[in-house]
Order: sequence, then C-alpha cells, then structure tokens
Amino acid sequence: MPKINGNEIRPGNVLEHNGGLWAAVKVDHVKPGKGGAFAQVEMKNLRNGSKLNERFRSADKVERVRLEQKDMQFLYEDAGQLIFMDTETYDQVQLDADLLGERRPFLQDGMTIYVEFHEDEALHATLPQKVTCVIAETEPVVKGQTAANSFKPAILQNGVKVMVPPFVGQDEAIIVNTDTMEYSERA
Repeated sequence: MPKINGNEIRPGNVLEHNGGLWAAVKVDHVKPGKGGAFAQVEMKNLRNGSKLNERFRSADKVERVRLEQKDMQFLYEDAGQLIFMDTETYDQVQLDADLLGERRPFLQDGMTIYVEFHEDEALHATLPQKVTCVIAETEPVVKGQTAANSFKPAILQNGVKVMVPPFVGQDEAIIVNTDTMEYSERA
C-alpha cells in the first residue's frame, strides 16, 4: 500500500490508521509559530462510523488505501441489511442499511449503486446523484401562481419531504438530487 506524508492527506482519502479504515472528512493544515507544521484531520471510521480527530506531522507516514468501486444492483432488505448483487459475477454482498442514513428511502428495487470495497469487504454505498420519485401528496396547483421563489412542501411516495415548485402536482414524477435531497427537475 502506498504511504503518504501527513501533509499530503486530502478530504476523501481513505487511510489505514490504528488498525482501522478511516475516511478523511476535513483537513486543516496548521503552521504554528513554534514547532513544525501539521495537518489536523477529522476522520470517520468506515466500519463503525465513529469519528476521530488526529494530528499528523508532515514527517508522519500514513497508509493510503484505494477502494475498489463496483456497480451493484440492489435486490432487497432483510433484517436491517441491504442485499446487493454484482451484475457480472452474481456474487451477493450485505451492507448495513444505516450506511445510507437519511438517503435510505431513495434506494429502489433493482437500482444500480456504487459499492466501495477494501479487499473483499464492502464498506460504503453511494446512490445515483439523481433519482426519480413520485409525489404522494402536495397542495394543488394554483393557476396564475408564479414560480418565483414560492416552493411548497410535498411528500414523496417514499415518505421523504421535499420542497417543490408550485406547478408540480400530486402523482407527478420528479427528479431528486440525492446529494442535497432537493427537487432537481420534472422527470
């Protein structure tokens, strides 16, 4: 595994540290008046979600881990575990449903998502950035109402609340950005 210096750590890097796999969430480079420069790194454990703040001097060497990304198809959920299948090998993997957090409702049957692996261990899943959803309930369309900054609340069929433009009605399909969890456009 490649080793990098403490001052080369960037957000998004995955590091092997203290026997765990950590994603660098936030990195601040500090140059104090006295003593050497260091990187203050906020890290999140990829296996259990715990957080850690660690200082790395530029002379410190850390192992940078490259995760392998595979497209996998979502099959079903069973007892809090999401079951995915590799569409090439038909191998199945399980991931904890909590990994997706508040984005879990956007996962749809048969959806292809990115799963990141370290060796044979599935660690992380990323939803497509744009997901099509159907509006279950919202206020009716008001004729003559302009779209200027007057968004209204809507509840999607998956139970998530989003703000939508006034011209969007019930039972309409819209595209939601899963990064921001906001309305993107009509489907």
